[in-house]
Amino acid sequence: MNKAAERLYNGLVKENPTFVLMLGMCPTLAVTTLAVNGIGMGLTTTVILALSNVMISALRKVIPDGVRMPAYIVIVASFVTIVQFLLQAYLPNLYDSLGIYIPLIVVNCIILGRAEAYASKNPVIPSFFDGLGMGLGFTVGLTAIGIVRELIGSGKIFGFQVMPSAYEPVTIFILAPGAFLVLTLLVALQNRVKRSLEKKGIETKIGSGCTGECASCQESCKGGKNA
Repeated sequence: MNKAAERLYNGLVKENPTFVLMLGMCPTLAVTTLAVNGIGMGLTTTVILALSNVMISALRKVIPDGVRMPAYIVIVASFVTIVQFLLQAYLPNLYDSLGIYIPLIVVNCIILGRAEAYASKNPVIPSFFDGLGMGLGFTVGLTAIGIVRELIGSGKIFGFQVMPSAYEPVTIFILAPGAFLVLTLLVALQNRVKRSLEKKGIETKIGSGCTGECASCQESCKGGKNA
């Protein structure tokens, strides 16, 4: 498997940020009352993640280690501002639905995590596909949660009525408790599928692409040596 395909596969399946790494839970639980909100938030994050990975990778030899996190935040915030203005101008309904969660992308742990673990240590092209894969994985996760919540909570998918008129919506699924319940069920389903694959000899372990040089890895190594 080539490097680009590997990064896409890791983001979508092996290290899916929603169902495997459990990152970005704030927007995951808050905006997925509708499937369209989930796909909108996911694609917005994907664009910002891919662009910020490219920029951080291109500047990885220029940014001093002592100020790398502030530098990452400035880069991400610049792209978030651009995307926010574009959404406000061309997709005002989606912009209103996502609300405060658009500017909060600046501190999304998925974006900063990939910047620290991968983009700051790898060339531009693999970093782009790493961001694209993680973003698409995030999009798949949010959209899946949104579809289940919207279907059970209102009988619709992407605004189209799919349940019969006699169906009584379970409104708890479009409220906060429903978000936790759907996430739990989908994670459990994923784990069951992975266990089945492992029994067949198919590798499903997480591979983050981290080179072992990030601060958290170094601290873990120190702890291991001292133990």
